[in-house]
Amino acid sequence: MALQAAMGATLKCSFGLAPGVLMVLPVNRVLTGTPAANIMDHMPMVNVLPFGMCNCPANPMVAAATAAALGVLVPMPCIPMTMAPWMPGASTVLIGGMPSLQSSSKLMCQWGGIIQILVPGQFTVMVP
Repeated sequence: MALQAAMGATLKCSFGLAPGVLMVLPVNRVLTGTPAANIMDHMPMVNVLPFGMCNCPANPMVAAATAAALGVLVPMPCIPMTMAPWMPGASTVLIGGMPSLQSSSKLMCQWGGIIQILVPGQFTVMVP
């Protein structure tokens, strides 16, 4: 079962050296007051914060630093370049008119990284 992703969800990039955080603007409030995310919450440095250092050779900063170090991979600060929405979104839940972001959604970085949700930031509680 996929869980709804919300403000404060922990993210991981396949080329990042530290976890990141999902920030959701308060326009998508759902029930609890915690802003819930939809697939359009993908803007770099607004919704998707840096992952520490990036070690992807496709990142121009990493490529330049690696070339200056005569081919030895040199990680550089991560500046996510996420131009397309998260995929897939929930097929039955809309938030702000768009499919909601779920824990199984993925986001592609232009530099080659795959961003995924580690901790969704919102949990379903079963009450007996």
